[in-house]
Amino acid sequence: MQNVKVIIWGLGAMGSGMAKMLLKKKGVDIVGAIDIGAKLGKSVYEVVGVDRGDRQEVIVGTPEEVIKEKCADVCLCVTDSFTRKGFDKYKFALEKKINVVTSAEQMAYPKAQEPELAKELDRIAKENGVSIIGTGINPGLIMDLLVIVMTGCCEDVESILSRRINSLSPFGPTVMEEQGIGMKVDDFNKRVEAGTMAGHVGFHESIHMIADAIGWKADKITQSMEAIVTDVDRKAPYGEAKAGDVAGVAMKGFGHVDGEIKIEMDHPQQIEPEQVGVQTGDYVIIKGTPNINMINSPEVPGGIGTIAMCVNTIPQIINAKPGLHTMISIPVPRAIMGDMRDLIDPECKIVWFPKPIF
Repeated sequence: MQNVKVIIWGLGAMGSGMAKMLLKKKGVDIVGAIDIGAKLGKSVYEVVGVDRGDRQEVIVGTPEEVIKEKCADVCLCVTDSFTRKGFDKYKFALEKKINVVTSAEQMAYPKAQEPELAKELDRIAKENGVSIIGTGINPGLIMDLLVIVMTGCCEDVESILSRRINSLSPFGPTVMEEQGIGMKVDDFNKRVEAGTMAGHVGFHESIHMIADAIGWKADKITQSMEAIVTDVDRKAPYGEAKAGDVAGVAMKGFGHVDGEIKIEMDHPQQIEPEQVGVQTGDYVIIKGTPNINMINSPEVPGGIGTIAMCVNTIPQIINAKPGLHTMISIPVPRAIMGDMRDLIDPECKIVWFPKPIF
């Protein structure tokens, strides 16, 4: 079998990290890279800071230059947080008969907030015989899939609390802007009141995923958002906050089932939390039979976690039946320590030279 062929669309912090991870793996090749501006025309190895060695050269190009029909097995799309903003990109790749894994938070469970776009993506994928999924560390694992897995040892569940206290420092400029990093508090509050401050994107997706997975119906979702104001200057690779300004967002989400809050999400996140003595961590607390209290501290790092979740989902989405998928419709991803080709169903491989006869 030929190596798994991958295109990376977006070479920011997360996309570059995925490229570096892929270049360490067996049985997989990066065959295309897409970005904008100064990165166009450069070698992907130069952009991500990895020696090319004897690998085939890959030049960063436009979508039209890079994506040709069936030229890759999967496209990692690492550009947006919202389904609507990423839709045209996903459509372009799917219509070229290429599977898609995206890190867009809303795409983890797109029917939660964009049901019509979710139906359209499902239709496009099925018509072209390929699949698409959104995943990452959160949503995609810590505050939803991990919770769902832990309910597997429960006879019944009364309520769920998922808490993630994490650092935003590994993430790129898009996330910094969405979280209001470096903003004045008054400006932050005005945007919250106007409904234009994104904060964490994913509560609706995670709550609906959990509820649907265990047989609840989430009839209402509410959330709150407050600025985390720093009293010291903080600087991360892609954002900074002066003392007195916004260094992060404390958000809570609530899933109402039959008029009661059954699912609660608690998610304070900020840049450089260790500067002010904040201990990061991930917590799954389930009231049921039995009770579950799972603690992982410090947190699973958001940057490397998102990178790994997207890369490790490649075999599952290649092997999946055509259509739109979520983390509860495919096998759970796992670390790929051997040859990626060993995890691929030959009948699902897109790129063959030559095409085998089954």
